[in-house]
Amino acid sequence: MNTKELASEYRLAQWAQQMKERAVSGMSVKEFCQERGISRNTYFYWQRRLREAAARQMAAAPQAKNEQQALPPGGWVQAVEEAPELEEAALPIEIGGCRIMVGNNTDPELLAKVCKVLVSLC
Repeated sequence: MNTKELASEYRLAQWAQQMKERAVSGMSVKEFCQERGISRNTYFYWQRRLREAAARQMAAAPQAKNEQQALPPGGWVQAVEEAPELEEAALPIEIGGCRIMVGNNTDPELLAKVCKVLVSLC
């Protein structure tokens, strides 16, 4: 890893910490930015960068061995307008305004990774 990549990783880690501190504080983004003396545009820029890095990390993670369905090129799945029928034992989990449905056949490793990424973005 060269120094530019290292510096970028360091800045991402610093901003991830800032995002966590804001979430724990209970302050709005506006209040948090005013208190820290940063612009809201800067805050949202780094939030977007963190989300992109998390998405890249998840796409690069090796697929679970028991996963039957492969993701299309690029790792994205097309969203459907109608929600598919969920199995009766589905459990909704909401983290940072993102809601996911977990069923009996949900891969625990994938669920842990998704939850970790969502918590890091809050």
